[in-house]
Amino acid sequence: MNVMTKPAPSPLAAALRGNVVRHTQKSFDWDAFPSNRGYPELARAQMRYVGAGGSPKVGEPGTLAPEHFTVSLIHKPVGNYAACHAHEIEESFLVIAGVLTVGWERDGEVCEVKLGPKDMILNARDVGHGFRNDGIEPVLMSISVDVGKPLPPRYLYHPKLGTDPALAHSFGAAPGKTIPFDPAGDHPLQQQMARCVIRHAEQAPIHEAAGFQRRVYVGPGGVESETCRKEMYGIPAGAGVRPYVRAVEDALMVLEGSLVVGWEENGETVEMELGPRDLVLNPAGRRHWFRNTGIGPCTAWCVVGNAEPESVRFEAA
Repeated sequence: MNVMTKPAPSPLAAALRGNVVRHTQKSFDWDAFPSNRGYPELARAQMRYVGAGGSPKVGEPGTLAPEHFTVSLIHKPVGNYAACHAHEIEESFLVIAGVLTVGWERDGEVCEVKLGPKDMILNARDVGHGFRNDGIEPVLMSISVDVGKPLPPRYLYHPKLGTDPALAHSFGAAPGKTIPFDPAGDHPLQQQMARCVIRHAEQAPIHEAAGFQRRVYVGPGGVESETCRKEMYGIPAGAGVRPYVRAVEDALMVLEGSLVVGWEENGETVEMELGPRDLVLNPAGRRHWFRNTGIGPCTAWCVVGNAEPESVRFEAA
């Protein structure tokens, strides 16, 4: 009997496969943040794609090594919250499903904003912030911390610190001290938060000659930052780009639809198709491309390892 064997993948194909994370091959971790043990109201699950994203569980198999940023998914059940904390670096929340309430705290006052699907907030350095699901469905969001290995969060209002549960639930605001989000408001917290919130429906798209559009969330034209750039790509069926190179790494996570991604080296090309919530991490200096071979549009989240203006001149494939 003849036995058919598949040829071994080339080193380039193996490298691309090693830089793709499949959503269906990952599992949500309900114990990603040990500080929440014993507090069911704080429960949330994390799925790590690039780096640990603030969890102490670094270097796990199947999670890509970080350089300038981390990427993870967070599932937050209805009614649960994350206690107010601060980071030494910027951290973005991109809502994928549900409605998320985010609060920023300063001196016992809290400004709260509600974010829907494809809305984002960039939490500023050393600003106390927490989030809560006040909706009727679970929240799924992507979190990116803008450094490869962030320090553990510094908790400000957490039940483990002896904080009153009601005060922890409101991110540190006593009754009457919660301020609604208002981009035109005159409170310093409102003004600071307004500079860091992106509403997808209000962010003007950039139409590339290559046939797709970009919405800048973080970087020139979006929220100002000195660390990473983050954009939402809208790629119609049939659209694609020729190989391009960046000086830093970038990641593409498919949110809707499907996307073929490819690498090129010394005349060899390899490709893989990504589905919803799959991710590819493209190293610095790697010639890579994408194209939508599906029958419907693709939406993808792009994170770039620096905050400089886009220097790539995309050419249609």
